[in-house]
Amino acid sequence: MKPSGEMLREEGGRPQPTARVAVVGIGHWGRNLVRNFHALGALKAVCDADARRESSVREDYPGVEFRADYPALLADDGVEAVVVATPAATHFEVAEAALEADKDVFVEKPLAMSVAEGRHLVELADQRGRTLMVGHILRYHPAVIRLKELIARGSLGRLLYLYSSRLNMGKIRTEENILWSFAPHDISVMLGLLGEEPNWLACQGGNYVSEQVPDVTLSQFTFPSGVRAHIFVSWLHPFKEQRLVVVGTDRMAVFDDTVADKLVLYDYKIEWRNRIPTAVRAGGEPVPVEAVEPLRAECQHFLDCIRSRGRPVTDGHEGLAVLQVLEACQRSLEAQGAPTKLSQTPARKDVPFYVHPTSIVDENCTIGEGSRIWHFSHILSNSTIGRDCRIGQNVVIGPDVHIGNGCKIQNNVSVYTGVTLEDYVFCGPSAVFTNVQNPRSEIARMHQVRPTLVKRGATIGANATIVCGNTIGEYAFVGAGSVVTRHVPAYALVYGNPAMFRGWICRCAAGKLVLDQDSFAVCPECGDHYHLQDGVVQPVAKEL
Repeated sequence: MKPSGEMLREEGGRPQPTARVAVVGIGHWGRNLVRNFHALGALKAVCDADARRESSVREDYPGVEFRADYPALLADDGVEAVVVATPAATHFEVAEAALEADKDVFVEKPLAMSVAEGRHLVELADQRGRTLMVGHILRYHPAVIRLKELIARGSLGRLLYLYSSRLNMGKIRTEENILWSFAPHDISVMLGLLGEEPNWLACQGGNYVSEQVPDVTLSQFTFPSGVRAHIFVSWLHPFKEQRLVVVGTDRMAVFDDTVADKLVLYDYKIEWRNRIPTAVRAGGEPVPVEAVEPLRAECQHFLDCIRSRGRPVTDGHEGLAVLQVLEACQRSLEAQGAPTKLSQTPARKDVPFYVHPTSIVDENCTIGEGSRIWHFSHILSNSTIGRDCRIGQNVVIGPDVHIGNGCKIQNNVSVYTGVTLEDYVFCGPSAVFTNVQNPRSEIARMHQVRPTLVKRGATIGANATIVCGNTIGEYAFVGAGSVVTRHVPAYALVYGNPAMFRGWICRCAAGKLVLDQDSFAVCPECGDHYHLQDGVVQPVAKEL
């Protein structure tokens, strides 16, 4: 067997080279993509920020490279295409970087988290002459392909109504709501079957587990042809259900991906007898479909399009059409189900930063070039955010807060008045800052705000609490879940409740510093030198 990335496919009696692919992100779904691209002889590398996954990759896929450094992967000319299977909120930046590195790109659904981002990716792919494909897997399901053929032949008569349900008691996400997580599949299928986009839609939902994240939605659509449809999605359901029903004047079709007979036709119809509508029932007729794994077919299609430079069935333009529907549904959801139309407003190119439509930026705020603010965040008045910052979902900043350049603030963090973050600070998910020492709801104490300063390069782990009035020193590292009640020195590693000093840590955060008898230390990972003097650690120049 030839090494991965060098296998040949037989086509027309002649061997055809297979593209060399890297899969980025090997979580729940990424593992399936790795398996399929490896089986197709195209897997050259796997990239994941979690280096602990390297051993399993090397054990399961001998000869496949493991990379933890994404920019270095993109600089490798041996990698021709990138498959993006990272969390949805990161799809845009990961795919954008790959396209700018002149790689062909397969990105899992959704293409991005806004129409503006999706349009940028489509334009970038067109400018670079690269293949951009979106992972709408059901478009490659043999039952859906067969259903589309039956509709095109008129086997169901005139289409009247489509409805789908995608329900499960599975993983409840926080990066995106149920609409953005489950509905893209069904929207893609409906647009593909009908060959048109809705002219009106409405979406209602409920937030039952998390106050900020809808976990059940019902979306309704009307199409220019008169067809109507609805999509019901939920991750609060006692069992798995993936069903699409297509109602025509002559027949009904049911696609159910959880049973053996994936596609069944029913000769149910309505007849008028004595001016009264009467249901005429008949038995179901299973439709034979090819026994092909949809994901395998999807992966093969991507490889074929790379080789032929053909247009994928679910190319960037198709992914953008799905995004337009999703974004319109999101607007209706936030308006308590008010009907809306698809937005045809082009993305603004005069704004040097990005703010998701669900987020709010108050007046008198300054946001630096290249910064991105994601879903449901609020930047309050008189706050400043520096260049190239990444502000996650459900973040509150301000009022009167200063954030330096290059900071990353993950989901569900509130940076209140009195807190200052210098450049390149990292705040993990759900980290907590306080600003009053002894708060009472019935006693106003905002005049007693105690300032908190987080200095350059410091890291605050997920769910850590920083009690007000303290300073986190340069490149200090606060472990996840810690409670900081006192000042943290520069380059210190602290964790626990209360957080205690556990040693010194390098600027790269990959190596713990071990001091010698002269209070000098060398990072075992990056080789940087440090010196402890008068209780303060400082970097020193390496000897030549």
